[in-house]
Amino acid sequence: MLHRSKFRNARAGAGHYNGHMSTFHITGLAPEQFNHLFGKSDAELAALGARRYVVDKTPGFPDRIEMRDLDVGEEALLVNYTHLDAGSPYRSSHAIFVREGATEAYDEIDEIPEVLRRRLLSVRAFDKDAMLLDADVIEGSTLRDWIATTFDNAYVDFIDVHNAKPGCFAARVRRP
Repeated sequence: MLHRSKFRNARAGAGHYNGHMSTFHITGLAPEQFNHLFGKSDAELAALGARRYVVDKTPGFPDRIEMRDLDVGEEALLVNYTHLDAGSPYRSSHAIFVREGATEAYDEIDEIPEVLRRRLLSVRAFDKDAMLLDADVIEGSTLRDWIATTFDNAYVDFIDVHNAKPGCFAARVRRP
């Protein structure tokens, strides 16, 4: 596999994480892409392949717009989201939660939101052609180090983060 070998060769020469911190950017999903679902009845949502939940425990309903665990009593929409919409064999979609009515996306540089730090994560590094270069399962508390080490490889264009157990898309990490 050419793409994976590019990564392994570059990674082998780089060694272990050396304390150098690559700058990274994490953004929540744009709320505008879900506006058409906000305010719909349960029947209308079902016709669109979505469902409404009233949050009954936290953590458990991670919002992908504001990048936070929703509070008990808030309303979450469970929707299918194409998180890797590319002309690649890795094109992919999965169920995610978004807070109904969210208007502002999380947007931070060099910050890992708590919703990621507290979970077991599946991390996947891709090149500019959306071809997989590397993947791992890590504790969220180690995500910063994994990002830094992975972005030391110039072939890596972006990293997709998933919640490891349910497999749902959690966030995309890019260079600023």
